[in-house]
Amino acid sequence: MAEFTQQDLSGSRFEQVDLRGSTFTDVYLNDIVVRDAILSGMRVNEAILDDVEINAEIRNVRINGVDVAPLVEAELDRRYPQRPKMRPTTAAGFVEAWEILGRLWAGTIDRARTLPPAMLHESVDGEWSFIQTLRHLSFATAAWVGRGILGDLTPWHPLDLPWDGMPDKPGIPRDREARPDLDTVLALRAERRAMVASVLEGLTDERLASLITPPPGDSWPPSEEMPLSEPLRVVLNEEWQHRLYAERDLDELERRVRA
Repeated sequence: MAEFTQQDLSGSRFEQVDLRGSTFTDVYLNDIVVRDAILSGMRVNEAILDDVEINAEIRNVRINGVDVAPLVEAELDRRYPQRPKMRPTTAAGFVEAWEILGRLWAGTIDRARTLPPAMLHESVDGEWSFIQTLRHLSFATAAWVGRGILGDLTPWHPLDLPWDGMPDKPGIPRDREARPDLDTVLALRAERRAMVASVLEGLTDERLASLITPPPGDSWPPSEEMPLSEPLRVVLNEEWQHRLYAERDLDELERRVRA
């Protein structure tokens, strides 16, 4: 067990580090950035949280004794009336959710087209650029639908972009520096959306509840049995969340243009 006492570690970078069971006492954590982290079982006592932003999947999160997760969920559903549609339980519900996402993303794409093409490669606060976001959604669909549901061992396209924290895996591309134009990534996106539509076409509630197992091998997703609904829900969540991130970043890009 390593012990750090009265040391200045400000500006340090911890990547793929196991800190489970660690204790932080009388420490300054100002301005830290946490990405791709698992904080299950974390306890924070006698702390000051001021000007803190958290974007995460939250469950059983208690602040001063109050479970805030249901409050956050209710507020998000109020702000985005179509958000509850992203939690379907029937085949018809998945079809409706996919159609809603298509319409929402069409508006976001139209908005992106009003910006200079080079700006679609710009990062906002270290996040993916607009183009990178679309490339990641292509990866997510290829993984969970192409490989997970359809059993394609190599559904990848050279422009597919895994999340940054995923370990390298044989055959899965990861060219973060590629700079394709918007029309190129939209053409790939159209193919991937058509793949999802082919799965949803004729989908029944019985088929939705059936169990599937992605092919074996060191790839993504893991070869673990799951209901067919699970990979479809992952894709819905990816599409919904990343569009919100894209809209947020487009606000800043538009501000840069005005400035």
